[in-house]
Amino acid sequence: MAKEPKLKKIICPRCRGNGFFKVKESVERQVDKVVQCPMCNSQGEVDETKDSSIIMDADGLHRMH
Repeated sequence: MAKEPKLKKIICPRCRGNGFFKVKESVERQVDKVVQCPMCNSQGEVDETKDSSIIMDADGLHRMH
């Protein structure tokens, strides 16, 4: 049986390895709100192969599915 190649992990570019990040609650109410990172599922790392599916545009970072 052939072994599957071990996936290399890299730091999540969205949360920078924290697993969460802060956003402003609203334009009117400039209070920081902590949210879990959906890009890495709050793990702080993503598989290197999945990193190539991450794009950055004017709306921010997105993962292609």
